[in-house]
Amino acid sequence: MAKSLRVALGQLAQETNHFVPMRTTLDDFAARLLLRGPAVLNGWGQAKVEVPGFLDVLRHAGAEAVPLIAAGADSGGPVTRAAFETLMGEMLAAIDAAGPVDGVLLALHGAMVLEDSDDPEAEIIARVRARLPAVTPVGVSLDLHAHVTPEMLQPDVHLVGYRAYPHIDMYETGVRTAELLLDRLAGRRRPVMGLAKRPMVVSAVRARTVEPPLSEVVAMADAMLADGRLLHAALFPVQCWLDVPNLGFAALTIADGNLETAQRAAEELADAAFSRRHDFEPALVPLAETIRIGLASSGMTLIGDAGDGPTGGAAADQTQVLRALLAAGADRADGLTLLTLCDPPAAAAAHRAGTGAVLDFSLGGHFTGAQKVQLRARVGQLSDGAYVALDAGATGFVFQHGPTAVLETGSLRIVVRTRPGWEWDTNMYRSVGLDPRQARMVFVKSSGHFRVAFEPLAARTLIANTDGPTVGDMRRVPWKRVTRPLFPIDPI
Repeated sequence: MAKSLRVALGQLAQETNHFVPMRTTLDDFAARLLLRGPAVLNGWGQAKVEVPGFLDVLRHAGAEAVPLIAAGADSGGPVTRAAFETLMGEMLAAIDAAGPVDGVLLALHGAMVLEDSDDPEAEIIARVRARLPAVTPVGVSLDLHAHVTPEMLQPDVHLVGYRAYPHIDMYETGVRTAELLLDRLAGRRRPVMGLAKRPMVVSAVRARTVEPPLSEVVAMADAMLADGRLLHAALFPVQCWLDVPNLGFAALTIADGNLETAQRAAEELADAAFSRRHDFEPALVPLAETIRIGLASSGMTLIGDAGDGPTGGAAADQTQVLRALLAAGADRADGLTLLTLCDPPAAAAAHRAGTGAVLDFSLGGHFTGAQKVQLRARVGQLSDGAYVALDAGATGFVFQHGPTAVLETGSLRIVVRTRPGWEWDTNMYRSVGLDPRQARMVFVKSSGHFRVAFEPLAARTLIANTDGPTVGDMRRVPWKRVTRPLFPIDPI
């Protein structure tokens, strides 16, 4: 009887934003995702993300899944070296304790930065490989916003990226990564990678893979896959709020044994994206104008608060939207306006007072020192901040935003949370008794991913050109270390 394959698997993922004042610590990983031992195999519930994709492929193939560690923090400031070494040390210790394995699967992000290192993913891959016998294959999944470096392309490694933004293929990316590893182990495939980069960054507002210009490059990649030229192709518009050398758009390809084919295809895709660079200009609307349109129009107006998006690393504590709504009289308008804010002291005060209490709040700026808003509001529904994602993307994942309260002032409903978190899913409002379909305006602190869940409910969608560390206009990003020239801040 053939020996059953043993494949170790784990996760160590975070997306860094250099323009927030916080550091990402071990506590931030523990608050978001930190699984050890058997929990790495069975602690995902119904979440449709990368590691469950790994597990389903291995289970179907009859392979043994060997758990390492699964750690993931929300986007935020650079990760402390202490946190990284703790988690990396646990992963390496688990590899040492696992005994012989035939391969390794890792769910990384690709845009993590440490306080003392610009390329920790390359370090993760190298340190894991150093614990393995030579030629042991390693499959790595990456986010579409990864900052892919040449140092990440290491021997016996294949990198597989999300192919969709908004990110609705996280589970499928895990499946692709694991299937390629098994094909490699069976001798059916010999994956080799090509990487091409171009000096441009694309606003997250304009990086959707389902609309031009990026959809046109995606179609080219699809054709390369369909004609058998490639095993995989991924486009990386990059996490644009990193401040590191050689930041830029990347195309990564995998061919079956032919490095020249892989590299030629990567260059073609990167050239195609770069030739369209002027078409990537984001459609941003002044905040006051979005509110004017929302108040004057029938149906629900959906508005992305691009500058304060926690999925990109913002603290979600900016009050620009709240101040603009109050200035426009939205609190006195017919129809509700829904918005969110991360403010731990306000959430705690609301929980102490209880539903129905009327309090004076000083809202905003808890993490970043942003301007506060003095507001008298009634405490509405209270929650522990936990809810299950219902919409496409991280479907089934349990989000944990900490003690949460709905503050009611006139027609405004402000969902105040303890921790920032992904604003991808309509259940972030539904879970506290608010129905986006019944609102006049719905604000979401996000550049693009929110469209998948919220846009079908809206009469119109606008992206507000708001301030903050995830600003949508690339000319407003305060880079200092990026390699120049870089489009669009330089005329190329």
